[in-house]
Amino acid sequence: MMTPLTDIGEMRLSEAEEGGADYFFKASFDAMTAIGSPSEIVNIFSLIHGAEIQKVIDKVSQVPFALPPHMLEALFRRPSDNLLTAAMHVMRCCYKGDCDLSSLIGEWKGWQDCVEYWPGELASEDIIILAQQLMQHGVIGKAKVRRLQRNETSEYSNEFNVIDYIIAARNHFGMSRDDAANLTMTEFTLLLAAKYPEQKGLTKDEYDAVAEAHIAKQAARRAKQKQH
Repeated sequence: MMTPLTDIGEMRLSEAEEGGADYFFKASFDAMTAIGSPSEIVNIFSLIHGAEIQKVIDKVSQVPFALPPHMLEALFRRPSDNLLTAAMHVMRCCYKGDCDLSSLIGEWKGWQDCVEYWPGELASEDIIILAQQLMQHGVIGKAKVRRLQRNETSEYSNEFNVIDYIIAARNHFGMSRDDAANLTMTEFTLLLAAKYPEQKGLTKDEYDAVAEAHIAKQAARRAKQKQH
């Protein structure tokens, strides 16, 4: 049985009962492609990190009076259902196996006039947290490496083009298409850092610390000059 490397975005979950099934997940570039188009990947990422929930919270906070519980429940029901549905989708896309995941993550069942969530072994809160972890490893990476300030960007992108990273992995590391697609973003970042370890420069935090120290020295020097 494959041992998951949790630091790079792999995980294994096992059913509680004796002899229960094992489920292996990996937030690979291939899995990110299964989530949807480049723009859909970004939308799902935002959704499972509470973007719709936050919009409702912002609207409720602007209401000048306290809303009754039943109204609050109605306002949060749809975005909460959308959040769970997106998280379940991420789990299914990252699953490396053939078994049905319904016993683990539950399923939605519909009747003539309603749709209801039937839970599995995992609590809905855990499904959301696991999906968040998987997408963080798959889209932004969670590698603890020095990221130089010149390589950082604050620009928001509404698309995540997986193919760009697959091609980059093949070019940098001489990988096959399948091996490159099986990387997570965390894994890709670690491989880059290992191949190009001698990058010169400061990270954003290091630059800010140097700048703050310089400003403090200037302020101290001016204060000392005023005393004379």
